[in-house]
Amino acid sequence: MNRLCALAVVLFLLAVPASLVCGQETSSPQPVAVEVVQPAPAFSPTDVVAVVVYIMIIAFLGYLGFRHSRTAEGYLIAGRNTHPVIMALSYGSTFISTSAIIGFSGMAGKVGMSILWLVFLNIFVGIFLAFVVFGGPTRRMGHCLGAHTFPELLGKRYDSRFIQTAAGLVIFFFMPMYAAATLLGGVKFLSVQFNMDISTGILIFAVIVAVYVLFGGLKGVMYTDAFQGALMFGGMLIMIYYGYAAAGGFLNAHDSLTALAAEVPEAARAQGVVGYTVMPVFGSGTWYLLITSLTLGVGIGVIAQPQLAVRFMTVRSKKELNRAVGIGGLFILIVTGGAYVVGALSNVYFYNKYNSLATEYVAGGDIERILPTFIKEAMPSWFPLVFFLVLLSAAMSTLSSQFHTMGAALGRDVYERGVRRKVAADVWTRLVTQAGVAVGIVVTIVIAFKYADVKGGIIAKSTALFFALCASTFMPAYLLGLFWRRMNRAAAIASVCFGFVFTAFWLTFMQASTASALSLCARISGSAPLLSPSS
Repeated sequence: MNRLCALAVVLFLLAVPASLVCGQETSSPQPVAVEVVQPAPAFSPTDVVAVVVYIMIIAFLGYLGFRHSRTAEGYLIAGRNTHPVIMALSYGSTFISTSAIIGFSGMAGKVGMSILWLVFLNIFVGIFLAFVVFGGPTRRMGHCLGAHTFPELLGKRYDSRFIQTAAGLVIFFFMPMYAAATLLGGVKFLSVQFNMDISTGILIFAVIVAVYVLFGGLKGVMYTDAFQGALMFGGMLIMIYYGYAAAGGFLNAHDSLTALAAEVPEAARAQGVVGYTVMPVFGSGTWYLLITSLTLGVGIGVIAQPQLAVRFMTVRSKKELNRAVGIGGLFILIVTGGAYVVGALSNVYFYNKYNSLATEYVAGGDIERILPTFIKEAMPSWFPLVFFLVLLSAAMSTLSSQFHTMGAALGRDVYERGVRRKVAADVWTRLVTQAGVAVGIVVTIVIAFKYADVKGGIIAKSTALFFALCASTFMPAYLLGLFWRRMNRAAAIASVCFGFVFTAFWLTFMQASTASALSLCARISGSAPLLSPSS
């Protein structure tokens, strides 16, 4: 495993710098119109070589995973002997997807630095509490019960076939929504930088991920995650440096962003945005979206994410989890904090150069194009290729884990535990799991096509929706199951059922920011969502 870590770092050092010296300077864009998305050149030979090298590395790491995934335990739980560095990078790169980098940085361009509270919760809850408080008991219980998936952990803890099967169904049917948001995050950058048709981009991302997740199992997924995490970390460090440079330097950038409070558009001001370095007005539509849906929904909901909780069961002991805390925390700080800060600072660059804020300058007001447009215009000509590899890594690392989790939910939790009355043979579990992966990929592509042209932060909202659904459905049974022996089966079933039904109803019919994005409420009732202020 130590050799594999070293290999990932060496491959990263070989793959990225080539693009730094091979790129050619391009002319600066003319500040003529609000429409930014101009026809861009197709992939250059340098781009093609870099992507081919990247895919070869991914294929090699996936093959290593395939060699060690001949049993259901190897395919589903990576053999329970993963190195802490591999585990930490896999956890971080799975946690932070293109929905965070593209979707939430776009939200930062709209609401400013206040979204950094999400970074704090990501580190404190998603890394520190998750690893130190939840990780050890989850690993220990998973090993003692022989659990291979998160639903199986809950099902065996409460000796309930219903809980495991129901949890598997929730994951299988609702995770494609989150996966589609991840897919669209990468595609948005392709459409801006390389003028690629969104439909083509969706298919490219999905097919590349499908190949190695279908055959490599969780070990192959974690090997590739570690390499992709190293690539994401290095690329985001570069982006932070040039982002501040484009906005006038570290101190000047923040002062300039604060001064833009007087330029906040009236529509945003009416929703509670009064500046880009202060919180929105308490109780306003933006405040509710930022705090309840995004910060709390994602920041706390990470604890009950099935594809992340299962990582705790892949290491040998709690010692490995403790060793992974520092690595995971630093990764989240740089990747998410960097994306959100640069997204907010893009306002300074666009205002200084075009006398327009990011939401006004970017074509159609699509906030998910803010960071791609800023990178295209303000960064060195070689950096878009680096950032493309970063986004490809973020998308593939998260998508591979999402597809693997969907397949495991169908094969292990629904088929083996819910359909059969005895444990299925390894070969059948694996076949049904792979079929589940294939179905999950198809459904994800369909959803991505449906929401490809939707504006208004659909990527961030879809991510927050799935995190909130998992938290309300799984969190009470998971938390009390780990730390309270008197928590029983009946209470766990009631918690899972009520949490799912209430949250699904609330997000679909009551909360305006998510209900409007899903549009199911309007189709069924013909009326707008109630209670929550519109965002």
